[in-house]
Amino acid sequence: MAVNAEQSYHLHLVSDATGETTHGVARACIAQFEGVRVIEHLWPMVRARPALDKVIAGVKSQPGAVIFTLIDEELRSHLQAECIRLQVPCISVLDPVMYGLANYFNKAITGKPGRQHELDAEYFDRIDAMNFSLTHDDGQSTWDLNEADLVLLGVSRTPKTPTSLYLANHFGIKTANIPIVPAVPLPHTLFELTKPMVIGLTASPERLVQVRRNRLLMLHQEGETDYVDMEVVKEEIAEARKLFARYGWPVIDVTRRSIEETASSIYQLFTEWRRETGKAPAAEPPPHRDWTGGRIARARADRARVLERHPRPAPRRRGRRLRGRGAAC
Repeated sequence: MAVNAEQSYHLHLVSDATGETTHGVARACIAQFEGVRVIEHLWPMVRARPALDKVIAGVKSQPGAVIFTLIDEELRSHLQAECIRLQVPCISVLDPVMYGLANYFNKAITGKPGRQHELDAEYFDRIDAMNFSLTHDDGQSTWDLNEADLVLLGVSRTPKTPTSLYLANHFGIKTANIPIVPAVPLPHTLFELTKPMVIGLTASPERLVQVRRNRLLMLHQEGETDYVDMEVVKEEIAEARKLFARYGWPVIDVTRRSIEETASSIYQLFTEWRRETGKAPAAEPPPHRDWTGGRIARARADRARVLERHPRPAPRRRGRRLRGRGAAC
């Protein structure tokens, strides 16, 4: 049956945590359908009946399919029963994977929502990586470049900054990036590295010129310069490729890749390189510079002391002020 291109569909994404999982799955699935316009309604942090009642009221007013990740059995059952009554699809994202793994591990499911977002060591490692990537963005702080896990190189408008931040946030990789600018020498520390992996980013000249023109338009600069001259751009790319080949640095063409796809390819290369070179992180990683003035170290120590004394600390109440915060969230 043909789909009306003008027809819209409501999609309710219900989660007991941030909603990142349901949102990602929904986007991946919707991308497989053409001529479908979806209006997303995100319902995060649904962990109690009052919050679920708001969800059900929203589904009643704007009927549509429900995709959920709820661990609490009572909430799940109530949501599924209401969806049956309203005659809308109700789809659990995690059930097939979770129950399949439960059988494989021969372990019981804990039933605790939001555990993937706990403030554990991995979380703080990702914060460390984010701080490092921000302070080593666009050729900054090259004096301690050897402290990086990964260094990205590329000419202007290859997406070095967003890729660096994505790698830091999602994989905890401390990533520095350095632009290759005509007539500007690269930092000498780049050629003295002993620890990080170096990867070059490149793109087609046509794509780079298009992106650079859009950049100039955003800055209200429409004049013709070497920055957007096709022959000059081709020469930049050729010189960058010669540099990568000279030092044996792997290259990734980002012409038709999203930031996520580029980062995934880099992560695959990076993990393979670590295995081959024996530079996989040890159980106790070496100390590194704290770019937050000790705040992260103090937060880790404070949390460790709290967990030692109170494995599941009760939330502190502060009367009207706390209720106000809760209402605003």
